[in-house]
Amino acid sequence: MPVWNPWHGCTKYSEGCAHCYVYRRDESVGRDASEVVKTQSFSLPLRRGRDGSYKLPDGETCFACMTSDFFLDRADEWRGEAWTMMRLRPGVRFIIITKRIERLRDCLPPDWGGGYPNVTVYATMENQRRCLERTPYLADAPVAHRGVICEPLLGPVTLPDELLAARDGHPLLDAGVTVGGESGPDARVCDYDWVLSLRKQCRAAGVRFRFKQTGALFRKDGRVYRIPRELQAAQAEKAGISDP
Repeated sequence: MPVWNPWHGCTKYSEGCAHCYVYRRDESVGRDASEVVKTQSFSLPLRRGRDGSYKLPDGETCFACMTSDFFLDRADEWRGEAWTMMRLRPGVRFIIITKRIERLRDCLPPDWGGGYPNVTVYATMENQRRCLERTPYLADAPVAHRGVICEPLLGPVTLPDELLAARDGHPLLDAGVTVGGESGPDARVCDYDWVLSLRKQCRAAGVRFRFKQTGALFRKDGRVYRIPRELQAAQAEKAGISDP
């Protein structure tokens, strides 16, 4: 799926940030990942090719701001223009994943209303502490589509009833729950029992569940396995526990 990084760089914010892949990659090329800069890809949603067609065509699902956080305070001056580009491209589905869900209401554009129909917002909940902390903001967020990302999953998580409830006859988490372990050389363990617990919670509530990847250290039945990066998604798929 396409990725649009309007700005690059971030500040570590919670437990899930400890071994951030952006910091790891930037360090490998002598770059400071805490330096936040507007990128050359900023205007990607509106760029056109020589034939006049959009370089990011309608029908695509695009992940926004994967090398930063869309609600990072140091990007406040650029966010308004980014929102405008999303509004002007209703045929593209934009995915925002954030650890700063509490800033969402303060960062919305004037014409947002109940949310742009083509924007889905996921809040990261890597452990129970962050789940309880971020749940009220996600549950009350004025967004058209919302979901939860438990990645990297660092411990058992019990999703509160207010997230698993239905609204207007449909799951509040219409974008579902995605779960995954941590990758990289310093990865912390992800336990299969934690994954299965989240799946059970989602199934009981009628919320779509996806097991995205195992992470580098995966514990199952008390045994810890070290799984190469190229096999982590395949092993999760092999488990056969994700919803269609």
